[in-house]
Amino acid sequence: MNGPFAWFGAIGAIIAAGMIAADLGRRWTGWGFALFVAVSVAWIASGLLHDTMPIVVQNALLLAINAWGVWQYLLSPTKKRQIEKQEELAEQAKNEV
Repeated sequence: MNGPFAWFGAIGAIIAAGMIAADLGRRWTGWGFALFVAVSVAWIASGLLHDTMPIVVQNALLLAINAWGVWQYLLSPTKKRQIEKQEELAEQAKNEV
């Protein structure tokens, strides 16, 4: 497995993990999950092309988990309001310290 899907999957996973680990805010984390969704799709395609079913199964499950992360961090209206309020309170706390 050394094709474009595998390379995108490898590089994309590193960038997405870095985005989440950097803790740059909930929106950045959400976009990190969005990148993980694309990475999972790439790994599924690569796994199907190279008949490596463990990679396909693993990334099918990760796709579902990462899609849930996208929903939680970027799409859920309730979570969006909570995130905005949390960011506002965090900014106030930062200014007080």
